[in-house]
Amino acid sequence: MNVHGTVRAPGDKSITHRALMLAALSRGTSVVRHPLTSADARSTAACLRELGVGVGPLRAGAAVSVQGGTWRPATRTLHCGNAGTTARLMLGLLAAHPFETRLTGDASLRRRPMRRVTEPLGHMGASIREEAGDGLPLRIRGGRLGPLDWSLPVATAQVKSALLLAGLAGGVAVTVREPARSRDHTERMFRAMGVPLTRRGTTAALAAAPGWFDDAAPLDWTVVGDVSSAAFLVAAGLMAERGEVRIAGVGLNPTRTGFLTVLSRMGARIEREAQSEVHGEPVGDLVVAPSALVGTVVTASEIPSLIDEIPILAVLASRAQGETVFHEVGELRVKESDRLGLLAENLRQTGVGAEVAGNSLTVEGTERPPRGHVETAGDHRLAMAFAVLGRLSGARVALSEQRSVAVSYPAFFEDLDRITGP
Repeated sequence: MNVHGTVRAPGDKSITHRALMLAALSRGTSVVRHPLTSADARSTAACLRELGVGVGPLRAGAAVSVQGGTWRPATRTLHCGNAGTTARLMLGLLAAHPFETRLTGDASLRRRPMRRVTEPLGHMGASIREEAGDGLPLRIRGGRLGPLDWSLPVATAQVKSALLLAGLAGGVAVTVREPARSRDHTERMFRAMGVPLTRRGTTAALAAAPGWFDDAAPLDWTVVGDVSSAAFLVAAGLMAERGEVRIAGVGLNPTRTGFLTVLSRMGARIEREAQSEVHGEPVGDLVVAPSALVGTVVTASEIPSLIDEIPILAVLASRAQGETVFHEVGELRVKESDRLGLLAENLRQTGVGAEVAGNSLTVEGTERPPRGHVETAGDHRLAMAFAVLGRLSGARVALSEQRSVAVSYPAFFEDLDRITGP
């Protein structure tokens, strides 16, 4: 496999969700530019429309307008699809609205835990009624909220963001403490908008601001490129035999680029160019060349900054010299699939030594061409990671399905084809 050319990263999924939601709270007509148009982003847009928000169509290459400020009770259940971010952040927003809403999702999302969000929202004053234990479907009745000071047992940007959004929508103070620093898009967006939020170490503190949106201008927001999606194209460049590839317009938020730090340790040739800043988010181009990688140890403290990139890092580790160990990755068991177990099993199915012991994953590098069947279980990141592995010379990797990539990167296969060749 050779690589060549330039490709633009799709809009950041995390920022797209948040931009649509903040625009929905804003008065007047907001504009979100370069949004992601994936299935997950469409789930957020659809939920907001059900609540009376005027969200325009999400079309590739086009800005979307959002007429916000007025919410009404939904006439039917909000379906969050496969999007955990949609479900958890919507719960935060709904906690501040005085009506009952029922939320559900697809089979994968219904298995994912929600009490990590609903418990603190209950302490703020929201009423939660579960229908099937710790997960969806559930009902939430919002209303007048009280302040919150909460310590998270696990660093998670979704829960942190849900609580901060509840505080902003409800006009109350919220302090969230994490055991480690998770991605901070919400905090950066708040600061860029002028919301009274401070950050010290792993603590985010939102000051009470009743009616903040009443006088705020509508949003005009440009979404930077998604570094998690770019990671798969980076991997293709690193595993190639010849060439160079440029991934343009990538968000380089330091809470999201832990995988680049790990790859640097492994010997990856990746340069950052054309760097700038958009709404407080660092952005730039990644220029990638084929590299001889060596194994490494990924520590527990690094995991929050690269949790979504573990599948592609594990695939890269399978082509590195020696052993790579990922510590404290148990959170992967409650992603779109049992991502941890499936990752190890699929590596073994393609001829790679991989084992899970407790919450650690160990991968043995090999030079043998990868060959075998991969069960994605509808998990978009597994599908994309093993699709890249299947581009290697001599590889024969069969995916159980490919449709799941639409969750986060609808144009993935077109972009992969664009930069790879014989």
